[in-house]
Amino acid sequence: MKLLINKLMDAAKKYNIWDYTCFKLALIFFGVIIGSYFSHFFLNYIGIVWAIFIIAYVWIMYRTIKNCKE
Repeated sequence: MKLLINKLMDAAKKYNIWDYTCFKLALIFFGVIIGSYFSHFFLNYIGIVWAIFIIAYVWIMYRTIKNCKE
């Protein structure tokens, strides 16, 4: 399993801007599809969804800024 993960990481290092754009678009639209199927469920837990989003966003911003300073 570790070998597979390393191969996938090496392949991802060769992505260009268009590959990342396509990847992000796929993730965004997958989220829209999942959200439309489970909209009533998520509306009941919207506070938790926002909390997870904010925590994840702050973490990614922290890691990005930290890596830019190095």
